[in-house]
Amino acid sequence: MSHPRLLCALGALTLTLGVAQAAPGAKPTGVVKILALNDFHGQLESPGTFRADAASPVVPAGGADYAAGYIAAARAANPNTVVVSAGDLIGASPMVSALFHDEPTIEAMNRAGLDFNAVGNHEFDDGKDELQRLQRGGCHPTDTANSCRGAEVGTPVPFEGAKFRFLAANVVQKKNGKTLFAPYGLKAFDIGGKKLKMAFIGMTLKDTPQIVTPSGVKGLVFRDEAETVNALVPQLRAQGVESIVVLIHQGGTQTSPSPQDINACAGGLAGSPIKDIVARLDGAVDLVVTGHSHAAYNCELPLASGRLVRVTSANAQGRVLTDIDLAVDTATGDVTGVTALNKVVDRSNAAITPNAQIAAIVAGYKTLVTPIANRVVGRITRDVPNTKDAACNMPAGELVADAQLAATEAPEFGGAQLALMNPGGVRSPGFQYAGSPAGEGDGAVTYGEAFTVQPFGNSLVTMTLSTQQLRDTLEQQFPNCFGQTSFARVLLPSAGLRYHWDDAQACGAKVREASLTVAGVTHPLVVAGAVVDGQRTWRVTVNSFLADGGDAFSVLKGGTERLGGAQDLDALERYLAAFLPPAPAYDPLAPGLGKPRITRGDAGTVCP
Repeated sequence: MSHPRLLCALGALTLTLGVAQAAPGAKPTGVVKILALNDFHGQLESPGTFRADAASPVVPAGGADYAAGYIAAARAANPNTVVVSAGDLIGASPMVSALFHDEPTIEAMNRAGLDFNAVGNHEFDDGKDELQRLQRGGCHPTDTANSCRGAEVGTPVPFEGAKFRFLAANVVQKKNGKTLFAPYGLKAFDIGGKKLKMAFIGMTLKDTPQIVTPSGVKGLVFRDEAETVNALVPQLRAQGVESIVVLIHQGGTQTSPSPQDINACAGGLAGSPIKDIVARLDGAVDLVVTGHSHAAYNCELPLASGRLVRVTSANAQGRVLTDIDLAVDTATGDVTGVTALNKVVDRSNAAITPNAQIAAIVAGYKTLVTPIANRVVGRITRDVPNTKDAACNMPAGELVADAQLAATEAPEFGGAQLALMNPGGVRSPGFQYAGSPAGEGDGAVTYGEAFTVQPFGNSLVTMTLSTQQLRDTLEQQFPNCFGQTSFARVLLPSAGLRYHWDDAQACGAKVREASLTVAGVTHPLVVAGAVVDGQRTWRVTVNSFLADGGDAFSVLKGGTERLGGAQDLDALERYLAAFLPPAPAYDPLAPGLGKPRITRGDAGTVCP
């Protein structure tokens, strides 16, 4: 395998010409440039600093204005440039985008020049109808206060919708058998006086129904990614398309320790879902741009034919762009070579001119959101991060679970005795002690910070579960157990619930011990792997995502006597308010919180 930096440097020699100078007797070759990103998550402002590898400096990275500057520089050098996203462009976004239903991100990406976005799982956070509105434009059907604010930020009113195309080849509507969005997009390039077509197939994570609110994807079928691509290849060939790029919201990770080289492929993505998918793809595929794992890598992996194909990923939140050159035979349209280089979106790069229009739009939304975001809602004594220990305890998630229990334990609000929180619903970085540039001071938690941790807008649901159902729910945390089909999702309990698990045991016996303390009385739930009093019932609070069977927790769908409650963010805000002066600040290590709540019996040292 050639070194990607060297290959990209060589490819750059042809970039300004658009057509490579062929050796005598050789076929003329044109260069098409692709700039790729993934998992942007509405990160319009810089998420902080980043480094390309251990030998590179740490630099300020990201921001939609600078990403657009890199795109503009590439297009100025080669007009045959296309910009693509491998999903999660929106969803789980910072408040400056999420409060306005991610309209700011769509508007910024319109002006940055994005061409195609393969729909990811987070695009479905607010359901398929809302996603279709973001494509076509128009105001939010119910939240008129936070939609169509273009007159105040310099964008059209009503909301203009995405000028780029959402792609989702494997997302099919049951009612008519048609795809929800176009399965692919075609881009024509003028190279050497010839029009050459290139196809971009967009692919959504097949497991999306398991990790978004089920009601948001009701009526949709998510088909196998590789089978969908392979079925499209003959259709594209029939249209004279010989160059095929797959944009897929699925990925893997490198095995090297941090900081990783963003242009390496340590471990070859072994054991990852994307490696299996690529291994089943038709040999006609020329490039695979991936996402979902929030990792950076630059790999070559074998297709079904055995031929190696370039497989890339660009970290997340706009920190990195993948700069890809495709050498194309101008006579046949075949891709004859692919080079790629992951580049940090370096905000200190003097050669890049940030997009002033995008910067102004972001500043406008920031002005609108700042008074809300900077309001102090609580105080903490130290960091409360969303990182996990080996047993999967997560301080931020435990705080959220406690907030949900507090909001629903009164009889009129549900009479909850415990709460469970899904770890994927607690976003990075959790709650940080250090004050922000807004000047709220150390230890102060602002509404914007709370929103960042809980951006999904789920409501709380209190239900009745038997001890047996509660134990089965805990068993569903582990892959291939009780219908769980993907990675481990160890739930975060509220104070009073403790459990001990051992992954070396068989499914149905992984939870070895569990107990619940209510009003000072401790009740055994599981002892030595056996359920105690399986028919006894408990009142349990979860968010609406879990209550509907999200993250494959199907047992929770059987909960009875359901009572809907407050929004999760409102419950969190009310809980944090109890730690404002003159009350003591929240201390995640306080003995009364009953930690650790989760313990582990096998030899594992990392939360799966």
